[in-house]
Amino acid sequence: MKVGYVRISTKEQNTARQDELMRQLDVEKVYTDKMSGKDAERPELHKMMDFVREGDTLVVESFSRFARNTQDLLNLTAALKEKGVRFVSQKEKIDTDTNAGKFMLTVFAGLVEFERDTILDRQAEGIAIAKAEGRMNGRPKKAVDTFEDVYLAVKEGKLSASKGAKQLGISRSTWYRKVREFEEDNMVIDI
Repeated sequence: MKVGYVRISTKEQNTARQDELMRQLDVEKVYTDKMSGKDAERPELHKMMDFVREGDTLVVESFSRFARNTQDLLNLTAALKEKGVRFVSQKEKIDTDTNAGKFMLTVFAGLVEFERDTILDRQAEGIAIAKAEGRMNGRPKKAVDTFEDVYLAVKEGKLSASKGAKQLGISRSTWYRKVREFEEDNMVIDI
């Protein structure tokens, strides 16, 4: 069975050009989404992917109507291949039943992998430079060199816990954690 997938980005656009192509190609069943291709949750695309079965041919006007990007195209065509479904994109002349169509998808896969590896290389280089410049030594610790003085002021009622934490430049949750640690280390017992 010939199955078609048509997509337009907004409800204001019309599908006439893609619909006409589907008629010319004698497509028997057409699924249409009226939403951005950036959205991976396209209901008609999912219905179509569930519907197609071994021996079917999926026809699209252009793979830009079908997939969000090259990686998405490769994932979708791999899912179709696994189901035994032929993929045909009219504009790019891609047909997974032909050697040229298979080659084009292989080239796309290679480009995606190359791009991903290049990004990872650049990221690793950037991290190495940042570490060498001392910009990636973890989160800086807040100075708590007068903690005991602030702690005593809070215990004596001269200062609130919130103001004590603020004075030390730490959050209230950090203040309470440090109080617990200090009291455990110094075996402070409230009576």
